Amino acid sequence: MLRIPAEMKRKKYWKETLEAYLYLLPAFAILGMFSFYPVIKSIIISFYDWHLLRKEQYFVGLENYQRLLNDKNFLMAISNTFRYVVGFVPISICLALIIAVLLNNKIKGRGVLRLAYFLPWVTSSVAISMVWRWIYNQHYGLLNMALASIAGFVNKVVELVTLGGVAQVWEFSNINWLMEPRWTIINIVIISVWKSIGYYVVIFLAGLQNVPSELYEAAEVDGASRWQSFWKITLPLISPTTFFISIIAIIGAFKLFTEIYVLYTGNPGPLSSGLTIVYYVYRNAFERYRMGYASAAAYILFAIIFVFTLIQMYASRRRVHYDF
Repeated sequence: MLRIPAEMKRKKYWKETLEAYLYLLPAFAILGMFSFYPVIKSIIISFYDWHLLRKEQYFVGLENYQRLLNDKNFLMAISNTFRYVVGFVPISICLALIIAVLLNNKIKGRGVLRLAYFLPWVTSSVAISMVWRWIYNQHYGLLNMALASIAGFVNKVVELVTLGGVAQVWEFSNINWLMEPRWTIINIVIISVWKSIGYYVVIFLAGLQNVPSELYEAAEVDGASRWQSFWKITLPLISPTTFFISIIAIIGAFKLFTEIYVLYTGNPGPLSSGLTIVYYVYRNAFERYRMGYASAAAYILFAIIFVFTLIQMYASRRRVHYDF
């Protein structure tokens, strides 16, 4: 058997490696131009006092970051963003899991239901926000009309039950959903859950279908209830799927912008109640042209997301199981 000299092996290896990198060169060029360079450039800009309409750039070091941590509007943006994340992530994941479990059963029209849940995800966020802006309208919005109908039905039922003794238990007046600060985060959470839940359902369905049916059969033989099977078999075995969804849900939630911008017609809600970190970055970069200040805010957002991801990675070591 002939042996290939080590020198020829090395030449062949370097030749194949060079060819591989040549094939990847166009992709690297595009990534470098549109991803790597802007990231590096924005890091550098964050250390400068740079107004977009001025040619001068002044190096200020960490001054932009220090000013941000003392900026009441930025602290408000952080608070609003966290409130949104706390509201959106648990609700969307829990609802998506419940719907996925139901759709995983053999029911009629399962394919149509899956499509119906997934459609909002592939629909433009601008179009969705415009529709919900009409739904939230105080005078002719669908939400107030639905609540008024429910209130009327409840009052009629109570009147019939009490034989006219109680005429009205629910006095409903149109709610100004888009002009009251207390509803801003709730409005956005509802829109985001409605839009995102279909995507999470599809991912959960993929995870559920990978769970071996033999485990459920064995649990049924042992007398386990459906709830016990779900708690002891389903949840542990779809933990990688849940972990993945939680990461993308949190990252996506921290990047909230479009829904607020469209729903409130270019404003961050009444009294800035919908001001998020990304909206704050947009306002400083493209309305006030403070590019250095905006870049610093963007990297604080990056640091927050990075810390949350590390926490999730650490927590997943004990709760995420990749082996059946």
